[in-house]
Amino acid sequence: MITKLSHASIFVLDQDKALDFYVNKLGFQKKMDMPMGPGMRWLTVGPEKQDLEIVLMPVVPGMIDEETVGQVKTLLTKGVMGAGVFETDNCRATYNELKAKGVQFKSEPKEQPYGIEALFSDGVGNWFSLTEHPKTAK
Repeated sequence: MITKLSHASIFVLDQDKALDFYVNKLGFQKKMDMPMGPGMRWLTVGPEKQDLEIVLMPVVPGMIDEETVGQVKTLLTKGVMGAGVFETDNCRATYNELKAKGVQFKSEPKEQPYGIEALFSDGVGNWFSLTEHPKTAK
């Protein structure tokens, strides 16, 4: 029986640039950084209180073929890879904090049917939703 998802990968054009962004701008922790054979590096990050590790996966031949490498690099270069949703307790405050650190936002926080959301880019081809879900009455 599967008990949990422990790792999820996002493709990045530059692992060092991605590591700098996720650690120094978003405040994530580097979880693992080790060589994995010729030209490969296993690099994971994540928020301190999260067990799921985000694998910063380079776009290189080996796991995918040359043609697909080119296609993925094109999508990343265009900045059109939507990689996920990061939750926050206060979208507007987190937006201001991250913007002050140089994070590039595609949209300012605004009310959506599912909460308050702002979109940002990681600078290596991916964009994310920063979302504050509505508070539920208890």
